[in-house]
Amino acid sequence: MKNTLLAVFFAIFTSFTAVAHAELPPVNGEPVTQLDWSALMPEDYSLDSLFDDQQEQLANIDDYSNEAMLLMDEMMAKLQSAPIVPEMDGKMVRIPGFVVPVQGDGETIKTFFLVPYFGACLHLPPPPSNQIVYVNFEPGTSIDNLYDAIWVTGKLTVENTHNDLASSGYSLEAYVIEPYEAPPIEG
Repeated sequence: MKNTLLAVFFAIFTSFTAVAHAELPPVNGEPVTQLDWSALMPEDYSLDSLFDDQQEQLANIDDYSNEAMLLMDEMMAKLQSAPIVPEMDGKMVRIPGFVVPVQGDGETIKTFFLVPYFGACLHLPPPPSNQIVYVNFEPGTSIDNLYDAIWVTGKLTVENTHNDLASSGYSLEAYVIEPYEAPPIEG
């Protein structure tokens, strides 16, 4: 079974969904910018380039070999230290994503990772740290169905958060959490 696990890993990370940038009404007197996940990555950053030097190696190793495990550890270290966009610090943003609970009481979730696709951090290796946002919503929210995408609006900061599940490059103090509805297609 050559490289199946690692191939799936790369396929997921190279298929991020984009949401159009849009200006929204202010929150707490600050303008809100709607982001897509690519806005959290530097323009010159790509997962392909991050692992260019390992492509040939990946194609020729068995998923369960010691070499594959060492390579996976190296890849995970690169993902946990992915570069961020410093200009995002302090912006009021609205971003869609899926919830990976971090802290709650069973009915209410106060902290969670927001990720760009379902299953990230739970069933698959986590996305790069610049594609994970650690969210704090002090009143807490009831997330009845963790399979549904949500919009989160709040103040974004450049801050590393490490947890057993993942490492994030950004934190967000949430003010609004709402069900996801795709923006209208312009054209």
